[in-house]
Amino acid sequence: MNFFEAVKNRTSYRGKFESAPVPKEDLIEIMEAGCDAPSGCNMQTTSFIAIDDPQLMSQLLGLVNPPIAGTAKAAIAVLTERVFAYRDKCFAVQDYSAAIQNMLLAAVALGYQSCWYEGHITDDDNIGRKMADVLGVPQNIDLVCFMPIGKGVDEPKRAKKKPFGERAWFNGYKK
Repeated sequence: MNFFEAVKNRTSYRGKFESAPVPKEDLIEIMEAGCDAPSGCNMQTTSFIAIDDPQLMSQLLGLVNPPIAGTAKAAIAVLTERVFAYRDKCFAVQDYSAAIQNMLLAAVALGYQSCWYEGHITDDDNIGRKMADVLGVPQNIDLVCFMPIGKGVDEPKRAKKKPFGERAWFNGYKK
């Protein structure tokens, strides 16, 4: 699948996953796409943990309320370290956002489905920290996203996108 096909075909998948495991080689390729993302001042604040152990997956998914991705056989946890890079600016959010988008596109290009779960993870109930503790992540590093990965059983439900002309212009706002 070429780049533009991957972009057009990527959608958040919240359905059931096939029971087949995701090969480690594919998880590595997806995480490498995340590592290749741009990073503010090249601070490289984003890191990843692939999870493919069934018991660990079950334990992590059991922490998330409301439940998500209960049938996923693999996932990638996205971690960030909040480092001040330039003029007291921290680019961690931009860094992990770019990395996640790269990984979502890589997953689709390899024939998988995924979803960027952040709101469930970073809410006031501290699920991200609970997951981080299970994974042995140090206290100064935040788990900000959990991405289940697998072959989807169902056809993804695509969100309706606004027309191009409502969101993109040339040489000025709404021109």
